[in-house]
Amino acid sequence: MTPPDAPHNRWSDLDRPPLNTTALRRGLLRPGALWTSLEVVESTGSTNTDLAERARTGAAGEGTVLIAEEQTAGRGRLERSWTAPPRSGLFLSVYLEPGDIPVERWGWVPLLAGVAAATGLAKSAGVDMSLKWPNDLLVSVDGGERKTGGILGEFAGDGIVVGMGVNVSLRADELPAPTAGSLALAGAVSTDRETLLRAVLRSLEHWYGAWRDADGDAAASGLQAAYAAGCATLDRSVRAELPGGNALVGEAVAIDGDGRLVLSTENGLQQPVSAGDIVHLRGVAGGLT
Repeated sequence: MTPPDAPHNRWSDLDRPPLNTTALRRGLLRPGALWTSLEVVESTGSTNTDLAERARTGAAGEGTVLIAEEQTAGRGRLERSWTAPPRSGLFLSVYLEPGDIPVERWGWVPLLAGVAAATGLAKSAGVDMSLKWPNDLLVSVDGGERKTGGILGEFAGDGIVVGMGVNVSLRADELPAPTAGSLALAGAVSTDRETLLRAVLRSLEHWYGAWRDADGDAAASGLQAAYAAGCATLDRSVRAELPGGNALVGEAVAIDGDGRLVLSTENGLQQPVSAGDIVHLRGVAGGLT
């Protein structure tokens, strides 16, 4: 018998109940739906790593969803680590196979997931969400922007694995960094993870379907406009820290048809950025974000 004070015991934190896999499957795995398989594991290193391995070996099909109650080696962009207490957030990966879409348009999939997560969480948690390019999820805590989630996409098998981590119930003393936040700290009306998870996956199904129906055209599907409308990076001075150690400073003026961030630099040129770390130099509340 597991001791009642064991760290992974389902009764060890009554404010953070375990997910109900049966209820999630009943609500999400429907005939004709995108989601075809849903699994919840108690703990793993990284759902992205696990699902990517399944995809490479042919053990995962489109619509596979893998959720962890805890990630011990979660990965963010630029190989940053992502850790949080058990059952304190949403830690999941999905596998998508947009095989009939031109591969040069697949770069929109992680941005699409950002739009889906932001819209789904805004409705279900009642919190104003915004996106920091390319796919950080931001909330307002005490008047300042805080990162409450992130999205990571990577090619695997015949498709792409999209991972998502969202801080839901983290308290101030549990935050991994001063720039981090959580839905609870942002005043969420609900921190029920099953409600939030269903909202995010249904929103992702909607946006992915619209994008595929438009043959991956971000403008025709409404995705490009939706991303721009929710992007907190636009119309701000930013520094793009580029691969290789270079940096570019300018005003973020647009998201182009390839999902790149377009910067207007001091010399009047417009420079698209396809990869890099973005620092907000002038925010709504001032300061660096």
